[in-house]
Amino acid sequence: MGRGAAALAGGMGIGRFAYTPILPMMHAQAGLTPRLGATLATANYVGYLAGAVAAIAVPRLLHSRWGLRLSMLVLAATLALMPLSRSGSLWLGLRLVAGIASALVFVIAVSAVLPRLRSHQVGWTFGGVGAGIALSGAVLAGGNWRTAWWIAALLTIACTVPAWQLTGSPTPPAAPRGTASRHFNALLASYSLEGVGYIIAGTFLVAAINETASGAVGNSAWIIVGLAALPSTALWAWLSRSWSRSRLLLIALVLQAIGIALPTFVHGVAAALMSAALFGATFLGVANLAIAIGAELRGPHAVAILTTGYSLGQIIGPLAVSPLLHNGYHQALLVSAGVVALAATAALLVRHQPKEPPRTTNRNPSAWRRSTSCWRPGQPACRSSADR
Repeated sequence: MGRGAAALAGGMGIGRFAYTPILPMMHAQAGLTPRLGATLATANYVGYLAGAVAAIAVPRLLHSRWGLRLSMLVLAATLALMPLSRSGSLWLGLRLVAGIASALVFVIAVSAVLPRLRSHQVGWTFGGVGAGIALSGAVLAGGNWRTAWWIAALLTIACTVPAWQLTGSPTPPAAPRGTASRHFNALLASYSLEGVGYIIAGTFLVAAINETASGAVGNSAWIIVGLAALPSTALWAWLSRSWSRSRLLLIALVLQAIGIALPTFVHGVAAALMSAALFGATFLGVANLAIAIGAELRGPHAVAILTTGYSLGQIIGPLAVSPLLHNGYHQALLVSAGVVALAATAALLVRHQPKEPPRTTNRNPSAWRRSTSCWRPGQPACRSSADR
């Protein structure tokens, strides 16, 4: 669990999302235009899509320990190289490669832990992304955009060390067909739309908050996103013991849409922090719930398939709102909230019953067999000798 969490913290929480708090610094200090900022985000998402497709085309990658190790090292190198130039072309290339590496880290790590851990343990593993996001707030201590990228690279290396011994996933079972496939298609549509909506907020939330509040509030909001995300996946996993995952997925998407839209209607510190908390508490929960549902509907390859749809959404998101950015970031957040609401609508079509073993209060197998062997419909269960 710890190794998987460390891999996701470095590969996703820092490797991908450190760009969000660094973006305003690059605007102010490196001459980065809003349009180029959106293009850099898109390049990263194109790379993420390429990495997810590679995992589908070459299934051996899902079982590769060295694939994970190499991806994390390459990712750290791309972060360290970002400050060496102000060339937009170099930045585009580095963010593209970073996206490929991040996707491979994600699909290998998640595929490794899903078959081995209980649901709440998987939840804490996904929480590694939240821990990485919170850690990525440390880049702000550098004071300038160059130092921020180098801090991000060092943090990624620090996460690589405990993740080094994470083993690959076991051989996946065959995928089921029929009704499960129809529900999986609805899940894929919902998760792909979530990719569109969530990434707009994930990229521009800090910049949007900074338009109506001080820079310190925006930076604090990003740290709150990470802190809220850290325990969120374990919380959603715990809730799945009493609620179906498909219902929880719908609830998480609705809450996320509300959180994204909040700072566009209500200005001030309280609204900004509430928005950050709702976004952080839901976006990893959505990923955890969707992938857990998909794995039961279609098997471990669902991780790569769902990640591909999510990646396509992430490419579309920044491009769709790019024409709106000359008026600021609030219109982009409204589009983001609307698309997440559509994802919630698609989630209404997902029906899922977890494959849980029957629960018994008696842990003695022979006693359980005795109690069930004499049970007949309409009759009380047999009493043990102690009851007589």
